[in-house]
Amino acid sequence: MPKPPLIVLMTDFSLQDPFVGVMKGVIASICREARVIDLTHAVSAQNVREGAFHLDRSIGYFPEESVFACIVDPGVGTVRRALALQAGPYRFVAPDNGLLTPVFDQYPDARCHALTEARFHLPDRSATFHGRDIFCPVAAHLAAGVSIEQLGSSVDISSCTRIEMFRNVPIENGTGWKGEVVSIDHFGNIVTSFDASMIAGDPSWHVSAGTSGPLPISVTYGEVEPGNPLAYIGSSGMIEIAIRNGNAREEFGIDEGDCAWMKRGVTRDG
Repeated sequence: MPKPPLIVLMTDFSLQDPFVGVMKGVIASICREARVIDLTHAVSAQNVREGAFHLDRSIGYFPEESVFACIVDPGVGTVRRALALQAGPYRFVAPDNGLLTPVFDQYPDARCHALTEARFHLPDRSATFHGRDIFCPVAAHLAAGVSIEQLGSSVDISSCTRIEMFRNVPIENGTGWKGEVVSIDHFGNIVTSFDASMIAGDPSWHVSAGTSGPLPISVTYGEVEPGNPLAYIGSSGMIEIAIRNGNAREEFGIDEGDCAWMKRGVTRDG
């Protein structure tokens, strides 16, 4: 028996307003049998790079033929393109604003089309809610069997917008790194731009951000007492800063885009 199609939603809409529910209603109206999974609706408002990061670290956990509707769209209503992508076994719909950068990197031979065929959109399109009027209807049509070639004209993938995913700059003659805070989760844990591969199992590395002070790399929260800070390799494969049973964001006054440092020893380069 064929499995029902799967649509994965990622937005910065939050769940406070009815936007996500309305998009799910649109999907159900077009492809009632589709299952819908919420990857997240808590991307920081208009933070395209954070959305790209979450997408990059999540794609591989979904089954083949999944359709990803990715809507972090500060350029909604402008001349930015709306795209559909067939990338390996997955399909994506998203604005052309860099949100799909990790997909382009992972699948350089992906097929890309602009969403120019209005018959696959809602008939009365607004200038501010393309998630409802364009992206989710297109995702539903893809789930129902429409090919990306039917959605609009072909786009050269090299012309698509890309963004720099992480900003890590070597410091102190290459013995350390200045990076940034990529994301902060619901618990206030700080996700840095430092990939675990950068430390290569070397226990001498320390990480800091905001007022945290340099922290050695631990394995898990249980290595420190409740209320104490630690750095560790998170489930995304990035180095994170947290407070056991606490909120690192509030304690250290850290926000997305703030600087982070990683170096050997216990001092921090400002």
